[in-house]
Amino acid sequence: MSESVEERIYMVPLKKAWAAPRWRRAERAVRVLREFVERHMKPTSIVIDPEVNEAIWRRGIQKPPRRIRVRVDEEGAVRVTLAEG
Repeated sequence: MSESVEERIYMVPLKKAWAAPRWRRAERAVRVLREFVERHMKPTSIVIDPEVNEAIWRRGIQKPPRRIRVRVDEEGAVRVTLAEG
């Protein structure tokens, strides 16, 4: 029996990260991403790919992106990767 893998592509708004102090914005953006995935996928556990983390931190801690496009695969644990990669 084959296990169905559910895959979705989301444009995650990281606007809430900009409400944090400048020196905590990238940290907050990762938390906002994790909360978004929890709300939409109802996972048991979440694995964020290092490429997604690097994309958020690319411009430093003070200027994370306003939104990020990710692919979310559900194979037991939910894996979050960049949609373009």
